[in-house]
Amino acid sequence: MDRNYVSSTNIASIGYDEGTDTLEVEFLNGSVYQYYNISKEMYDQLMQAGSKGQFFNAYIKNAYPYSRV
Repeated sequence: MDRNYVSSTNIASIGYDEGTDTLEVEFLNGSVYQYYNISKEMYDQLMQAGSKGQFFNAYIKNAYPYSRV
């Protein structure tokens, strides 16, 4: 999955696969996680958020199934 680098104090890059509704997040510590059942609208909101880390923590983390890659 292709990821786009983002400006964040916690997140290095974010990718999205619309075919499987999978969000992939690479954190600055090098860990990569995939979050499932993420709508395109949620991904768009994340990418437009002023603080991607705050948005992620408020709306995605612990709210969707995930696995470490």
